[in-house]
Amino acid sequence: MRKEDCFQLGHISRLHGYKGELIAVFDTDQPQRYQNLESVFVDNRGELVPFFIEEIASNSKGHFILKLEEVDPEMANGLIGAELFLPLEFLPKLTGKQFYYHEVIGFNVFDKEHGNIGVCQEIIDSSAQPLFKVFDFNLELLIPAVDDFIESIDREKKEIHLHCPPGLIDLYREEG
Repeated sequence: MRKEDCFQLGHISRLHGYKGELIAVFDTDQPQRYQNLESVFVDNRGELVPFFIEEIASNSKGHFILKLEEVDPEMANGLIGAELFLPLEFLPKLTGKQFYYHEVIGFNVFDKEHGNIGVCQEIIDSSAQPLFKVFDFNLELLIPAVDDFIESIDREKKEIHLHCPPGLIDLYREEG
């Protein structure tokens, strides 16, 4: 399985007890959706390794206690900090203005006032709000990926339709 075909579900944060059980933190708004997993991929130095889940239970903090098949206490210690992945098909389908970051990469981006402003190359999620990173030839535009600006997402046509505040696009296009 390739990382490109998966999404990061979370990570292993620490050991639980002394029998090789692990505490997993799932980075999702609905962790309960994953409480019946049969297997998971663990990132081992850039390679995804499948593990069957022997037991899974939630703890009081909303994290999960995992017992992976054939993982002894010593091996479990080496998994601390590892990222957990699942195939993309495990993600529920979104509709309307909701989207997964990976699904809109490559979509054409349109602004109500300016028309086609480029192609979404990336979603930057390291700031206070996520940003569409849009390329229009050699020009890079960073546009907040917020509900107030998104009019619609057309998955069939691979288009994002925005209504940006007046002047936002012009800031990038002005010649200095």
